[in-house]
Amino acid sequence: MHPFTYTKAADTREALNAGRRGGRYIAGGTTLVDLMRETVEHPGSLVDISALPLREVTATKSGGLRIGALVTMAEAAAHPKVHALYPVVSQALELSASPQLRNMATIGGNIMQRTRCTYFRDVTADCNKREPGSGCAALHGYNRTHAILGTTDGCVATHPSDAAVAFAALEATVHLLGPAGERTVPFADFHLKPGSTPHREQALRPGELITAVEIPPYPRPLKSGYLKVRDRQSYEFALTSAAVALHLLGGVIREAKVAAGGVGTVPWKLPAVERELIGQRPSNALWTKAAERAADGARPLEHNRFKVELLKRAVERQLRVVGGGK
Repeated sequence: MHPFTYTKAADTREALNAGRRGGRYIAGGTTLVDLMRETVEHPGSLVDISALPLREVTATKSGGLRIGALVTMAEAAAHPKVHALYPVVSQALELSASPQLRNMATIGGNIMQRTRCTYFRDVTADCNKREPGSGCAALHGYNRTHAILGTTDGCVATHPSDAAVAFAALEATVHLLGPAGERTVPFADFHLKPGSTPHREQALRPGELITAVEIPPYPRPLKSGYLKVRDRQSYEFALTSAAVALHLLGGVIREAKVAAGGVGTVPWKLPAVERELIGQRPSNALWTKAAERAADGARPLEHNRFKVELLKRAVERQLRVVGGGK
């Protein structure tokens, strides 16, 4: 681990001043500290924001839900409003990491976490995320767990967060605070696809910190759930996952929100699947037809071709679980 300075911010103003000078924000530290130990990351200055007043889950005036950035994953998963209104979020959080990590890791840190790509974490391997212009070892290496959607020749790493998949499906908004003031970013725009700059992963401006994630209101009843497919039952990242939320009225699907994880370079929204569902009546035939669109645009690699079919089956299964049908 490289030397660094440490400051614990007493308030938001102090945190922003330190962030403006290049400090890296840290709260639970469950990702950043690991990367520092492995010398993947070596910030010169850490700014501890754990004392900031960002630990509330509140209903918004419009009927949505706002989750403070410093609410822990465990707290968010167990919160009565999250659990009752958006089971897909609770389930995604409960299927993440271990209980010990969920007790430490925060919502803001969760959506900021970096890829678990082994080549990214191996400082001897070529990785454009870690060292722009060095190449991508995963392209011709062992790439079973890598992405099939949103990839480029510069990067095929998956985004690891389960909660981010649920937030993407629900079209949440990320609230930010920085030297220039407050602003919001749609969740779909917060995570950046690799393009020609795979080292840029979030749409954050210098010195900005996340203050909350806000889920918009949806008509009720809204049924939702999260499915995670992985190599083992606990403490494992997704090979693929599916977040589904459906609003049915009069036996017809009026709202459909679907996203996938474990297969994309960012939490991957599935609008083609959603379009197949809107205005239709639940049925097994519908779920199968809609799920066929889940892998549109996929570019599988040598070792992860199985993910194309696995993604379709995961989406179909979760549509059936959430929506029922005959």
